[in-house]
Amino acid sequence: MEIKTELHCHSRDASGCSSESAEGIVKKYTDAGYTTVCLTNHFCPASNDDDDAAWEAKVDKLYRAYDILTEAAGDRLTILMGMELRFAQNSNDYLVFGFDRDYLMNHRDIHKMGIGNYIKMAREDGLLTIQAHPFRTGMTVTDPRRVDGIEVFNGHPGHNSHNDVAELWATQAGVIKTSGTDHHNPDHLPDGGILTDEPITSVSQLIDTLKSGKYTLIK
Repeated sequence: MEIKTELHCHSRDASGCSSESAEGIVKKYTDAGYTTVCLTNHFCPASNDDDDAAWEAKVDKLYRAYDILTEAAGDRLTILMGMELRFAQNSNDYLVFGFDRDYLMNHRDIHKMGIGNYIKMAREDGLLTIQAHPFRTGMTVTDPRRVDGIEVFNGHPGHNSHNDVAELWATQAGVIKTSGTDHHNPDHLPDGGILTDEPITSVSQLIDTLKSGKYTLIK
């Protein structure tokens, strides 16, 4: 297995905590030998989420960042859409795959649902949900039955995500294990993701691969 896919990446076009441009992401990941990058910009609660125009602008911003990165990548990288979802109840973050723009537009209450109500809906609708950095300071332990997987390696250099604890937790729970660079800034080199035998070229293929277990973690 030698085909590299990044599962956790942010760009400055939608994540306020990121200072990395689309061009920077493309160069960095192609230089590192990746074929696919999942763009997982933050999608967090805001005070104006109940306003129709504000919600549409929020969703548009998420997708505009995806379009910018896709255009910059051209035929050099496959860019897949994801998000780092947060609910209003706490500061936990969840990597989500399998939605589209219409899905977000039709679920304006998603931040209010909490992980319990959300996961029932998500599984029925074919979404895959991975808890990101579950043991980083400030996180709340989530019942592993309420997620499809756990990020057992998070490469963010500015945080101690207690990856060893996350690995043990995921092993005990018997859930999907993932790895991600949690890329934010120009000085952060890719150090996470998965290795597969074939390139990951669609979100549906990514979900099937993670469910199958036919991959190796990059740590």
